[in-house]
Amino acid sequence: MKRSAFIKTTLTAGLAGSVLPAISSAEKTANKDQQTEFYELRIYTLKDETQQKLVEDYFQNAAIPALNKLGSKNIGVFTEMKPEGQTKIYAIIPFKSADAFFKMENQLLADTAYRQAGAAYLNAPASAPAYDRIESSLMQAFKTTPNLLPTEKKQRLFELRRYESASELTGKKKIEMFNEVGESAIFKRLGFRPVFFAETLIGEMRPNLTYMIMFDDMADHDAKWKSFGGDAEWKRISSMPEYSDKLNVSRITSTFLIPTVFSQI
Repeated sequence: MKRSAFIKTTLTAGLAGSVLPAISSAEKTANKDQQTEFYELRIYTLKDETQQKLVEDYFQNAAIPALNKLGSKNIGVFTEMKPEGQTKIYAIIPFKSADAFFKMENQLLADTAYRQAGAAYLNAPASAPAYDRIESSLMQAFKTTPNLLPTEKKQRLFELRRYESASELTGKKKIEMFNEVGESAIFKRLGFRPVFFAETLIGEMRPNLTYMIMFDDMADHDAKWKSFGGDAEWKRISSMPEYSDKLNVSRITSTFLIPTVFSQI
């Protein structure tokens, strides 16, 4: 399989039957209220610093400029704060619609400047690949935070959190807790700086919701989460039996990320 077709092939296989209609329905529902963005979360597993440089150069010189031209703004590219060995690279790419996401790969490959700038990555041989593997998820923003929120260009720390649920029903209850009951409003009121809140439509460890928040440093992180845990409104919501994390959340994964120098987030 050609490397340039990797993501398109892995994500679109089998979509024509059931997943695409579901995404179309989600878009129509979102459009009745406010247009919500879709996000691709890519996680690159790398073997060494050579691969890291290839992927970073690809985003900086080829992918970000080309995706910006297609309308995807505020693309984030991050490394792990405390990697276990070679860091992974995390990328967040926003799209105005699911259709824009599915058209993206062909549009990129039709861009001569993109192909030239990304040649080392796109043409890397199997004997010396640009990366070991890509995990890719398609997510839809929550209606309470329909678009990526702007971030400050200064020293900062990002936390990527994933809440997995035991079933589709309990997953929807946790999303309802954010959207309808007011959990996302608590983050904003307490001075958290959210980047996005989203539901994973296609990808790893479903059902899950994923979100990203920004802090000045780890001390700021610890202080914010302490205030969250002691907040009266949070205590009220979390004590409601139908929204108990013991019922609706089976696992929480937290990853601390540092933006690359060229990241737009």
